[in-house]
Amino acid sequence: MAVEPHSFVYRGRITVFSINVLRDERVVVVAEQRPTCTDEEAFSWMNNVVPAVESIHGLNLYGIVLVHHNRLPRGSNGVVHVQETKSRFIDGTLHPVNLLMCPHQCITNLPLPKPHTTVKGAAQLMGDMVTGRVAETKGQSLSIPFDEQDGAGKFNYIIDVLAWRAQSCPENVLFSMVDSKGHTTRSINCITLHKRAERIAAFIVEKLNRGKAKIRGEHVAVIMPCGIDLVATFFGCLYAGFVPVTIRPPQSNNLPACLPTIKLTLEISNVLGVLTTHNIARILKSKEAAPLLDSKSVPPLIELDDVPKKKLESLYRVPSPEMIAYIDFNVSTTGVLSGVKVSHTGVMGMCRAHQHVSELYPSRELALCLDPYSGFGLVLFILSSIYSGHHSYLLNIYDLELNASLWLSVISTHKIRDTYCSYTAIEACCKELGSATDMLKSRGVDLSCVRSCVVVGEERPRLSLLSSFSALFSPLGLGSHTISTSFGCRVNPIICLQGTQHPEPSTVYVDQRALRVDRISVLERGAPNSVCLLESGKVLPDVRVAIVHPDTKAPCAHTDLGEIWVCSPHNASGYYGLRDEINDALSLEHFRASLNGSGDKYARTGYLGFMMKSDKVARNGAPLDGVYIVGSLEEALNIRGFRYHPADIEATVVRCHKNIIGSAVFTSNKLLVVVAELRGEERDALDMVPVVTTALLEEHQLVTGIVVIVDPGTVPVNSRGEKQRVHLRDSFLGDQIDPIYVAYNL
Repeated sequence: MAVEPHSFVYRGRITVFSINVLRDERVVVVAEQRPTCTDEEAFSWMNNVVPAVESIHGLNLYGIVLVHHNRLPRGSNGVVHVQETKSRFIDGTLHPVNLLMCPHQCITNLPLPKPHTTVKGAAQLMGDMVTGRVAETKGQSLSIPFDEQDGAGKFNYIIDVLAWRAQSCPENVLFSMVDSKGHTTRSINCITLHKRAERIAAFIVEKLNRGKAKIRGEHVAVIMPCGIDLVATFFGCLYAGFVPVTIRPPQSNNLPACLPTIKLTLEISNVLGVLTTHNIARILKSKEAAPLLDSKSVPPLIELDDVPKKKLESLYRVPSPEMIAYIDFNVSTTGVLSGVKVSHTGVMGMCRAHQHVSELYPSRELALCLDPYSGFGLVLFILSSIYSGHHSYLLNIYDLELNASLWLSVISTHKIRDTYCSYTAIEACCKELGSATDMLKSRGVDLSCVRSCVVVGEERPRLSLLSSFSALFSPLGLGSHTISTSFGCRVNPIICLQGTQHPEPSTVYVDQRALRVDRISVLERGAPNSVCLLESGKVLPDVRVAIVHPDTKAPCAHTDLGEIWVCSPHNASGYYGLRDEINDALSLEHFRASLNGSGDKYARTGYLGFMMKSDKVARNGAPLDGVYIVGSLEEALNIRGFRYHPADIEATVVRCHKNIIGSAVFTSNKLLVVVAELRGEERDALDMVPVVTTALLEEHQLVTGIVVIVDPGTVPVNSRGEKQRVHLRDSFLGDQIDPIYVAYNL
């Protein structure tokens, strides 16, 4: 009250109390702001109070909160009710008009970082012998002599499999496209798909080889809508000897976000032409796209709406199975666009392993609702049905915006037992249909037929989201044991999958504090500081996984958290699109890494995780090791010598207040930045700042530097529904987001 001579705060309109934060009492000042006072005057007063209290009383304030005039709770005698004010501050219902949190100055008892110890030599060997656990495992072997193989397994190329199926089972239906209303608009069998791919191959050979010698092995871009034409165009490229580069088509309502990625992909992939439809070509040539996509720099657009019935002279014969089959371009969660080269050997290895684990055969039916342009989604949409011969119902993930019940309705209508989806589909169902289960039940939606629902992702399984999905739709017959996840990444699209033999994944509770020093400590359920991790799946056949220290490149002990390395015949062969010297260096480091003392070549996934023995066994009696993903190595936050994983911090932020529905964290200039999505009125935004600051101090011993309150949907996500935290950081630093409130803590 003595800081400002003009009585900024009046007597009787101020209260001081303490709250328990991080095992000590922290002082909070709450006062009423005069109605004529501006925000600049308020912040000037608060910034003057903090040093004044420190110099006079030797006390560091935890926070100063200003509320509207006559808004402090009062008792029956008219005096400010201190306990009620304190309770509202803790619960986040005080509704301040201005505030200043000072955790950096107030919190002085943060834990000191523990030194990182590495178990080496005889100690590690002895520990592995005593426990019977090693940080390496291998999937079941599928090595069958060539003369004993039958069906698709006797071929080395996926195009030969399609040609063989067109002759042996021409009427077998491979794909059915479902529109946004749930109607099957188009189906295609083996012989029709084969002939369609042949006509496309003859057409693009004529267009791209006009006036030139025959071109083989060149790259072509495939910008087709999700559906059967995408599959036919992909195989048309392979039939003609071109390397397809699948690119997600632009959305007419979101051109500024789509076109830069398309432009950059076309530039670095060195494509000879662009295979597309008339509608997409019109969007690419439109005036709206002109500022972002220069028509002169775009390769020739080849429209495939009306392809003449001209037969291809002969299928292109690939010289070697190690040649590139396709290039997989995608934007990582860190915002980097990169392409990886996938060989024909890799294609056949992925399809073969997937067929074995999921027990696929021609009479099986699958429903697919995920991104078909990269990763495991591309394998499921385009390749797997050709190899195994099963029937796939294709759903466009963007149709869920028009009809959220589309995916569940298709499963119920066709009695689908196995389905693959992305986190985007799970979130859409939980958000739009969580309160409509009775309506769905009255319409006859029944999910009791589902045996396996696999969520495809490249991150730690979102246990809370999957549990919510299971609980919300259990009245429709969905069993909790049916939901599982898979794990794949840029270097290998499919490493772990739960499979149909043991569809129920395991869970384990580990010490959250031990994870910060890269250690694994298993706890009981409900133990303090425990975090529940869901198993990402069992290691696929012919895949060997090792847990490796990311710095020393030495195998980790079974109690250590390390980077997941994978040795598999379907690893990608290297990066594409960067300068040659960078391509060679990164490919050597990420795709041909060697363990100390081992001659095998591994690919580095860039994800931290661990393995644990499972009580489940394979058919041959061998134990099945479960792989647990903790987080991305690039996105981990190194703060005060500890390694924090964003998923743990974001879970705390969402859990601390009912009005926070989403969050993302990153660091900037050594400050922890928390972005929280607010559900509710903007006047409640400032309530989130002290709640978030206190929650992170209590659970993680982290001092929050900046708290950003934003509208729902501000945190960017990729096509798999994974957060792009680096992209969000760049947007925040570039002042490209429109926040509700930004609080800078002292």
